[in-house]
Amino acid sequence: MVDAAGPAGRRFEILVLNQISANGLKRLPTGQYATGKDFASPDAVLVRSADMHGMALPASVQAIARAGAGINNIPVQAMSARGVPVFNAPGANANAVKELVLTGMLLAARNIAPALRFVGGLDPAMADMDKAVEDGKKNFAGFELAGHTLGIVGLGKVGCLVADAAIKLGMNVLGYDPDITVDAAWSLPAQVKKAASVAEVLKNADFVTLHVPLVAATRDLVNADNLKLMRPGAVLLNFSREGVVSEAAVLAALDGKKLGFYICDFPSAAINRHPGVVALPHLGASTREAEENCAIMVVDQLRDYMEHGNVVNAVNFPAVSMARESAYRVAIANANVPNMLGQISTAMAQAGLNIHNMVNKSRGDMAYTLVDVESPVGAAVLEHLRAIEGVLAVRYLPDSAV
Repeated sequence: MVDAAGPAGRRFEILVLNQISANGLKRLPTGQYATGKDFASPDAVLVRSADMHGMALPASVQAIARAGAGINNIPVQAMSARGVPVFNAPGANANAVKELVLTGMLLAARNIAPALRFVGGLDPAMADMDKAVEDGKKNFAGFELAGHTLGIVGLGKVGCLVADAAIKLGMNVLGYDPDITVDAAWSLPAQVKKAASVAEVLKNADFVTLHVPLVAATRDLVNADNLKLMRPGAVLLNFSREGVVSEAAVLAALDGKKLGFYICDFPSAAINRHPGVVALPHLGASTREAEENCAIMVVDQLRDYMEHGNVVNAVNFPAVSMARESAYRVAIANANVPNMLGQISTAMAQAGLNIHNMVNKSRGDMAYTLVDVESPVGAAVLEHLRAIEGVLAVRYLPDSAV
């Protein structure tokens, strides 16, 4: 169980596991925050790619913030059981990924990878290099993107940006996302034709790009069965997660000339050096701009949570934000069970605390409550709240001015 944050004015210690953009870290005031790699009892963790599954995280950790979108390297379920939110930065690297998807389509359409291999194999000392180039270039003739159909599976921020860019290049776009959000639906270009299934996208597109998280339902989303539906010579692009595509099925489709190219951001022993594969070294978010955007976004979210208990873009908590109307705030993470609000209110009433404002929201098995009261909250009240069955974490967040 997470303890209270401590008295107002204390300095939070943030364990930084990877190189985080300096412009992001600057948003943590030095008087209130200390960042470093050697804290024994950190209040929170900032991470990019470090694998945290094997780490022994001390009970002091109140939040984990991932400067990126994917959270496969973080033990989210274990953190949920402790009442610890895991923040990420969805959309902050979307433009970088979009540009890499466009790069991948052009690499495939113009046969750039085999052309580069051909040129790299020419002997610089050969007397007739010009003739060799002219004789060889016919093997790498490609086609233009305009007029071809791009299928997009996953219409979040990246998918919407890719759709818009492809339309501007003269492509037809077919999209599928059964869980599209309202915000994504509003930003999706009207020219995108809606597909009813992944199979419909694979069957009708010259290029298919995947932009979905890796969860149980999306593992091997593209597999031997549905790859058979693709047009001969079609191009599959995966800048999502390695596991959403069956590598064995892709290799069989490439060898059988069903697929023209597989362009991905996930090298592996199985696919490396296959002539139909272009595998990049996890470059999706590797731009200065994306790294800075992710850091700024997630640091701002972390600070808002540490100081005010507000939750924005946590993958395991409901979104909860409440403007400060009192100097005395309590944040409670609990299992989503009946009568929890009643027990919280009763505990405060019995202590003579007048609730000024309260908000409670739930997400699956997790619920989260912010309570502003009109007078200081004593340690006995906090212990009473922690003792309620189902309560996972209690944090006392008095305003720093009091």
